[in-house]
Amino acid sequence: MTKIIVNEGLDYMDMEHQIEPHVSVDEYSAKMGKDSDIVTLAFIVKSEAAGNDLVDWFERGYDWVLDSSLSDGELSPGKYLVFLEMKRRTKVPERIVELIDDLETLTGMTADEWAVNIDEKDYPAEAEVLKELIAISPHEYREENDEELNEMRHRAGLDTVSNYGEPDRELKAFISMAGL
Repeated sequence: MTKIIVNEGLDYMDMEHQIEPHVSVDEYSAKMGKDSDIVTLAFIVKSEAAGNDLVDWFERGYDWVLDSSLSDGELSPGKYLVFLEMKRRTKVPERIVELIDDLETLTGMTADEWAVNIDEKDYPAEAEVLKELIAISPHEYREENDEELNEMRHRAGLDTVSNYGEPDRELKAFISMAGL
């Protein structure tokens, strides 16, 4: 029996009109680890086949992509999400811009046609802008979330606490009693 090797790939402009020029950052939770350690991107594609091709393209083309996957179902009729996960590091803004720049060969859309959505607001696909908006280290992410949670606690009339710092007195006593 002869093996037939099929090498399918994406060619120039194969995804024209298949990807919406919009990517969200950290809108969805990471599946590969903690949100504090992983940045999650989400792209909208106009078919399941296009989504599968894009997942394959991300995973084969970038050694820093931890995982890419297609949503289980449709976002709306004929629209799917493609998720991409990468480590939360200082290079995240540049890598997002790199992805968008590289997608031009598949879509024909330039970086200035794209919007990067962070906290429900759209921004240009520019590394310098994104550096100011994205938590680029696990520590920075935890600090930002501590601030948001404490703001909610304050509004609810509760004591504010640090979720990632030194354990409080009661927790220390519990840990000691448990022999940990």
